[in-house]
Amino acid sequence: MKKVIFTLSSARSGTLYLRYLFQNNIANCVCRHEPFFDWGNPTLFGRAIYDAYAGRRDRIRELLLKKRAYIERLPGTLYLESSHAFLKSAYVAALEVFPELRLVQLIRDPIKVARSEAYRELWRRRVHAPFHFYKGDDRRKHFVWALTGNEEIFQCFQREQLTLFQWYLVEWIEIENRARHFLEEHQLHDRCFTVHSPSDLNHETTVRNMFRFLGLEPMRSTITFAGRKNRSLGYASSELASEEHQCAEVLEQLPGRYLEIFHQEPYIRYEWSARFRIKKAAHAAPCAGPR
Repeated sequence: MKKVIFTLSSARSGTLYLRYLFQNNIANCVCRHEPFFDWGNPTLFGRAIYDAYAGRRDRIRELLLKKRAYIERLPGTLYLESSHAFLKSAYVAALEVFPELRLVQLIRDPIKVARSEAYRELWRRRVHAPFHFYKGDDRRKHFVWALTGNEEIFQCFQREQLTLFQWYLVEWIEIENRARHFLEEHQLHDRCFTVHSPSDLNHETTVRNMFRFLGLEPMRSTITFAGRKNRSLGYASSELASEEHQCAEVLEQLPGRYLEIFHQEPYIRYEWSARFRIKKAAHAAPCAGPR
């Protein structure tokens, strides 16, 4: 049986470069990154994200069964899928289909993540990129790589209140909370290696430790660092200078329960996490319903 590794990650956090690290250093490894054009291998983006939000676990399970059948047909002994779809859809049924899965958690400064994600969506809206949006049951148009905006955490804000940067910051906080809860609920900490992006992805000792943790042996005595990084071309926003202020506005309105994880490992070791460790009551008033 093949060893299967998925990533716990937000978008724009190094998943593409992680694929190259495995591809260039581990033998008999088949690597995929957001497999949109991989026939028979569901991406688990788009409507799958909406299905996960709507509680349609059976649909996610069906997609994962198709993915498992695809993986079983592949050569090699290891399959890595370095995509940010896992915590947006797949996680609701993943252990039913892949009970022995292994995980790599990629964590990046959320200011940089939100900035990059906001630019990506803004650019695609400007060029009217086809197939990058779909209509959900709520009759709203949704970006295929993003959460729906109907999740509970978003109900803490008026929909029109958030800038695109703030929207993706809220999404990042939701994804990090999902990662924590998924690992704790299923007691998977001993199957998950945490990487801080991008610094750890370019640190030979950390990469070696990651491979060793996952039971993998590099092909050569030295680690090969090569491959394309999924860079943004820029960030066309007049709000760039106010990002810290926008971040503070979001944190002020969120109930404390969403920020508790930033007082703990691994987040507390990162300098950027200090902005999230504001003192708020964990039992703060709940978010309002959909607006």
